Amino acid sequence: MKLSTQISYGDDPRATAESVVEMEKAGLDIVWVAEAYSFDAVSTMGYLAARTERVEIGSGILPIYSRTPTLTAMTAASLDALSGGRFVLGLGASGPQVIEGFHGVPYDKPVARTREVVEICRKVWARERVTHHGLYEIPLPEDRGTGLGKPLKLINHPVRADIPVWIAALGERNVAMTAEIATGWLPHVVVPEKVREVFGPALEEGFAKRDPALGPLQMTGGGFLAVDDDMIVHARNAARAMFALYIGGMGARGRNFYNTVFARQGYPDAARTVQDLYLDGRKEEAAAALPEEFVDGMTLTGPPGKLRERIASLAEAGVTHLHVSPVSKDPVGLLGQVREWLG
Repeated sequence: MKLSTQISYGDDPRATAESVVEMEKAGLDIVWVAEAYSFDAVSTMGYLAARTERVEIGSGILPIYSRTPTLTAMTAASLDALSGGRFVLGLGASGPQVIEGFHGVPYDKPVARTREVVEICRKVWARERVTHHGLYEIPLPEDRGTGLGKPLKLINHPVRADIPVWIAALGERNVAMTAEIATGWLPHVVVPEKVREVFGPALEEGFAKRDPALGPLQMTGGGFLAVDDDMIVHARNAARAMFALYIGGMGARGRNFYNTVFARQGYPDAARTVQDLYLDGRKEEAAAALPEEFVDGMTLTGPPGKLRERIASLAEAGVTHLHVSPVSKDPVGLLGQVREWLG
């Protein structure tokens, strides 16, 4: 099992890069760089490529709407070259609040667009002359432009023509597509005992169409991590605040995938309560309304023996990348300790 973490998009990127250098020394395998309505992720990932030697660098995630598919492919190929073949392209649809509210782009057909973006990226990396007909028309048809466009192929030779593609997916159609076409899955919410119950049918639908050449689907899972007694409360409170935000505030009523998945995990009443409280501005009450059982399932908090059992449960559920947010006075040392557990 690989060890992964995600850096905050709100922090000083230079200071963050220094922390990643130390985490790499402690055994971190992959660092994910998010992009919301923040500093762009690509600049930070390029800097990380120069500052690190071994750790994989993943976009976690680049929204599919904010770049053309070919620019996404060009960016991935460039970062893969700069890092010596250490880049992982994480893609996701984000949400209408960011895409329409910040980028001013319609949020439509996220599953179909994701599929086409991946298909176009792989054509670019294979240095094919890119043609595509669907939601994205490449080259642009004559009646929609000057008529001068022609199929082109990437000038550079990519380090890899098979750059790993991971997809952030929660909805059933998106999960099925991810299981079919992606290298890995970024599910955001993983309660190991309920993965098969909640996501099993969609995963099996996708696996039935999966090209064996892609290999087994990789997957992240984990949570806020704390071992020290005085840090466990902080970690659990941080988890409550984050999940209250996503379950309660990431979308309108009836248009929140995080809330839907939470309900499907066995908490329909709590899902409504948390969302109502959060949208009413009562954020602390929303966090407190999350069931203790759910917080247990979404965090790695407690003595080492308990955590090692929990990690084994995640592996049993299909997690290949233990994804942690260490809460400690010595987060790098804590990561090193987990690295030893993983072997």
